[in-house]
Amino acid sequence: SNSYDIFIRGQEICSGAQRCHDPDLVQEILKEKGIEAGDGLQSYIESFKHGVSPHAGAGIGLERVVFLYLGLDNVRKASMFPRDPNRCTP
Repeated sequence: SNSYDIFIRGQEICSGAQRCHDPDLVQEILKEKGIEAGDGLQSYIESFKHGVSPHAGAGIGLERVVFLYLGLDNVRKASMFPRDPNRCTP
């Protein structure tokens, strides 16, 4: 994939990528990595053979934007439900 990150003042606020849409290239990459294309991957690859346009996506980290905008000292203060190894539910 062609990946990218967007930074504001040295902080990553967004990540995204353009996915590979060429079925032959996907199979070649899987072969190079020693990954067997089981039922799930095979149907994914087959769907590309019917034609798919280049596609991409991105995800913005809203908590990071709020953290920067408010000048907070910790990104966890900008999150309603901060992630924690001991926290499984909100």
